[in-house]
Amino acid sequence: MAIETKLLDWLLDSDPALRWQVERDLVVASEDTWRATRARVATEGFGAELLSHQDADGQWAGGAYFPGDFEFDGPEAAEGAGQPYTATTWTLNTLRDWGLDASALAGTAEKLAVNSRWEYDQLPYWGGEVDCCINAFTLANGTWLGADVSGLVEWFPEHQLPDGGWNCEWVDGSTRSSFHSTLNSLKGLLYYEIATGDRALRAARLAAQEYLLQRRLLYRLATGEVVGSWAKHVAYPFRWVYSALNAADYFRSAALHDGVSPDPRLADAIEAVRSDRRPDGTWLQERRHPGRVWFEMDVPVGEPSKWLTFHATRVLNWWDAHATNSLVADPNPAED
Repeated sequence: MAIETKLLDWLLDSDPALRWQVERDLVVASEDTWRATRARVATEGFGAELLSHQDADGQWAGGAYFPGDFEFDGPEAAEGAGQPYTATTWTLNTLRDWGLDASALAGTAEKLAVNSRWEYDQLPYWGGEVDCCINAFTLANGTWLGADVSGLVEWFPEHQLPDGGWNCEWVDGSTRSSFHSTLNSLKGLLYYEIATGDRALRAARLAAQEYLLQRRLLYRLATGEVVGSWAKHVAYPFRWVYSALNAADYFRSAALHDGVSPDPRLADAIEAVRSDRRPDGTWLQERRHPGRVWFEMDVPVGEPSKWLTFHATRVLNWWDAHATNSLVADPNPAED
């Protein structure tokens, strides 16, 4: 999908956290160019703002997954109030997604090992806890910052459900995988494999990908119905919430890493993404995930979103580049 110069200029007129990705993936600028922009994430704009909120003990907002002042029986915990997004894990997720160099957080892994505990049973931070989404975030963040997350590498295959995915509510007896939990887990496993070159989690990752692919990223396997209205809604930041765009963006990264063409079973999700494209080439912010934040990272609901436009354009460019007779990917690529 060709992108107009006007639209590209609009995307480039962005915070360094987004601009370097536009340069790399849409402009296809030189590596020196996009790396120079990425280096600015630590000192300018959104990245510098998030870094400024780090506590002396290495945490953000005084907590691991929730702010230290969060009241679990208070109004902020009421249904519909949303997850607070200011605590350590959410901030690390964001900075890692934005490409911040780990050197900007030198010493943080050690501080968190000493000072941070999960709200669940006060378990040590880098050991994770029982929630697969939290553990996936921690696996990726620990890999990025150089922490010992070997226990989590073992945890994921041990807790994979028979249908191939994961469910954060397994500890309460759930035996069927969740779209949300499986995608968040997949993203953590893929990050680990790319960053380390260790293929220990590859079989688990491919099985979980198959769970989503069998459902064509959108549908219940038993009935063929759309799994939920949230599956086609788009919002940035993605946070923990599943969407066709969020999932398609993952499958793009996985296919590029694995050296395979797009799986044809992605077609419905890709068209769901394409259908939201406006005549001017942009995608609108459709919702805001409620919850406490340090600052707003994207536009209000109903306005054209640079972040969503970037992610959607990148996904469609990847898909359309293979939309020929070559689009016959093996859904189970060889492991050699």
